[in-house]
Amino acid sequence: MNELFSNRISGVAPSFIREILKVAVDPAIISFAGGLPNRDLFPVEALQQATNDLFNEDGKDILQYSSTEGYLPLREMIACDYRRKGLEISVDEILITNGSQQGLDLLGKVLINEGDEVLIEEPGYLGAIQAFEVYSAKFKPVPVGQDGMDIDALQDTLKTTQAKLIYTVPNFQNPSGISYTNENRQAVADCLSKTKTLLIEDNPYGELRFSGEEKRSFKAFLPEQTILLGSFSKTVVPSFRLGWIAAPKALMEKLVIAKQAGDLHTNYFCQRVLHRFLKDNDLDAHIKKIIGVYGKQKQVMENAIKRCFPKQVTYLNPEGGMFLWVTLPEGMSAMTLFEKAIKDKVAFVPGDPFYVTKRDLNTLRLNFSSVDPDVIEEGIKRLGKVLHELLDN
Repeated sequence: MNELFSNRISGVAPSFIREILKVAVDPAIISFAGGLPNRDLFPVEALQQATNDLFNEDGKDILQYSSTEGYLPLREMIACDYRRKGLEISVDEILITNGSQQGLDLLGKVLINEGDEVLIEEPGYLGAIQAFEVYSAKFKPVPVGQDGMDIDALQDTLKTTQAKLIYTVPNFQNPSGISYTNENRQAVADCLSKTKTLLIEDNPYGELRFSGEEKRSFKAFLPEQTILLGSFSKTVVPSFRLGWIAAPKALMEKLVIAKQAGDLHTNYFCQRVLHRFLKDNDLDAHIKKIIGVYGKQKQVMENAIKRCFPKQVTYLNPEGGMFLWVTLPEGMSAMTLFEKAIKDKVAFVPGDPFYVTKRDLNTLRLNFSSVDPDVIEEGIKRLGKVLHELLDN
């Protein structure tokens, strides 16, 4: 059957993280692999009440087809939140998507031809790499560090490329957890202002800040070239698969056409339930609760790492989000560590999938949001044991 497959799909590998999660289904395995929210924080009762109220008041309508753009009152809420943050985005510039991942797919479908160059963070979000790989993009990685994107590397890359897109996760980046400083965002914007390159600001974790000050959106620095992606998966629930794109109207027209061809519209029932939940509940208070829990879980993981990992192992300390990025001693392979750690019933994501060209790296990602503190302690203890064994051999 292989001869029937398109060239587009034949060269795309399965998601490494999804494959790891299959392994981690074993209840005996402590998994730091997924980027999963903590299920104990899902607002179950409030969502159930919102659903009941909707059925009682508008039962027939909420089960009907809807518009491609999405439920207007929900889009108005999103636009209002942007205005509250000082960004002038109209409701007509917002498209409700099946998670922000569909936003990436739609942007790839509308903007990328085979061989088109796309700038991407290094390390970068695996989901974006996979989404654009389907459209045969040619990736140009730009390193990111503690303060954000490497400006010298960005300038050098822009001299030799005609990239249509640059993809960023500037707040609590996946996988590294770093956040771009305002100064770095300004410098990135200054570089791109001389080009036609569109910047994608993906912001699934931006509300999950434990410390430090909120940073300005790229939209404030580069208003005509910035596309925003957002999601309710990390702040409400992931199973609804509700996200959005905020894009200039000329681009939005093409995105709507692409979405019509793909799925007609995002799940209308879930849009209505979410809107009712947001209308009747204090989302800021709910997010504050999430931040309190995740902040404690991150601290537990940090403390356990300091006690259990060899001193040669380092990690970045994020101001929010869901991940810790760990660097092993030079020459130690995170893939080798993973293979041994699985035998000791602990899983994580090696750094390799977050790079488009480099392999057999000494970096790895740990998720702390979905694991209870006592389980974090035990999992880091197991991982520390394997690390010490590797160093001693």
